[in-house]
Amino acid sequence: MNIAKVMDVKAEPLQPGVDAQASVPDVAPARPRRHGFGLSIKLILLTIVFVMVSEVAAFVPSVSSYRTRFLEEKLATAQAASVLLGSSAWADVPRSIQDELLASVGATAIVLRTGNATRLLAAVEMPPTVDEVADLRDTSMLRAAAAAYSTLTAWTPRTLRVIGPTRDGKSLELVISDRTMRAGMIRFAGNILLLSAVISILTATLIYFSLQRLLIRPMRRLAQAMVRYSEDPEDKSRIIEPSGRSDEIGIAEDKLAAMQSHLTESLAQKRHLADLGLAVSKVNHDLRNLLASAQLFSDRIAALPDPAVQRFAPKLIATLGRAIDYCQTTLTYGRAREREPQRRLVDLARICHEVADVLGLEQHATIVFDNRIEANFEVDADPDQLFRALLNLCRNAVQAMDGEGDPAVVRRLFIEARREGSVVVIRVCDTGPGVSAKARQHLFQAFQGGVRPGGAGLGLAITAEIVRAHGGAIALLDQSAPGAVFEISLPDRPIAFDLAARARVG
Repeated sequence: MNIAKVMDVKAEPLQPGVDAQASVPDVAPARPRRHGFGLSIKLILLTIVFVMVSEVAAFVPSVSSYRTRFLEEKLATAQAASVLLGSSAWADVPRSIQDELLASVGATAIVLRTGNATRLLAAVEMPPTVDEVADLRDTSMLRAAAAAYSTLTAWTPRTLRVIGPTRDGKSLELVISDRTMRAGMIRFAGNILLLSAVISILTATLIYFSLQRLLIRPMRRLAQAMVRYSEDPEDKSRIIEPSGRSDEIGIAEDKLAAMQSHLTESLAQKRHLADLGLAVSKVNHDLRNLLASAQLFSDRIAALPDPAVQRFAPKLIATLGRAIDYCQTTLTYGRAREREPQRRLVDLARICHEVADVLGLEQHATIVFDNRIEANFEVDADPDQLFRALLNLCRNAVQAMDGEGDPAVVRRLFIEARREGSVVVIRVCDTGPGVSAKARQHLFQAFQGGVRPGGAGLGLAITAEIVRAHGGAIALLDQSAPGAVFEISLPDRPIAFDLAARARVG
């Protein structure tokens, strides 16, 4: 059975001879599954992207730092050469030697500044025009990043004027071409990107295998277990077996197993109820015919002049009439709920005496019955349904107390009632063994709330349904005294104020 059928199907009346499975309608076919990347592929792609974004964020500062170090190294080399360039003997050095020294430094001109004085230490014969100034005295990160970007995007050669930091009142300036520096920056950037790609792939691979083992496989197992269980939720062998993990996945497995077990039990119970409903319909159909025949015989017996027969025959006829009505109600039940109450003003004390007569409490050998309801105490209720509700409660009490074999135990059943405004409160009390904690968990649920061993719990379920149909409530009271106390609260019918007003005017 598909789980969607169980959750979506509406209850239909069970007819004799109709199988419960055949009453379940077909459901629309499931939507086609969309194909796409699985969690594993999405995870590894996102990991690569995020690591690459992180590396790119560090790319700009790294390239800027490389440019600054390159210029600082050029200044350091020029600083060493300035010792020789500043000597008096340098003027006698041939021009070719000066050009070789400038080439080793990588500059076209070296200038020494002392205060406001400027001294040209060395220069080529035709120094080029300066295109951009690189001032290393400004350590701003944004300015360094902008300069690095300018160098990388410069497709044509440019001449830079490099100004070094001031030391002992002196500073060096160089005039160099940016081609060598730009080539080094491009190689450095390529190495960074390649390293970033390797790190991204390696990190994504490690994360992939780790999460594949920790999350993806357990989640896939959960999904497969749910799909397998949904194909036949009544099969207990399809319930997932928890792996025993203590993390969130383990908790999800435990909760899923508990939910599936509960659903399987519920489905089994509903199937049992469906089968039972069909069986009850068949039994009641034949039982109604037998009771109708018995009613005909009782009518003939009532015509006999025997005083004892005249005394008990009306009660027998009334009881058979109720039994026939119950069977007919069961056959027309259909949707498993009581008919709407036909409310009248009922003498509650008389109803309780009828209950005692049916149960034989007036002459019971061991149980004392006490009807504590005042004469002419009126209740606004359906007489037959109120009779059934009290009969079920009293029968449960009698069966509970009959099960005790000690003759010294006091067995008493009494019914009392009081009116609180427009609400009548009825209590059915006994001195029996009480209601167990297990029975209290599903007290008013059919086939689950039996208060005695072997009981089906139907009596309490029917009683609760009758009380709710009257707009009332039923509860088992907690008390320190022995026995059980069931309390029924029945409100009067609400007054139709418009009709009452018209009647008063008339």
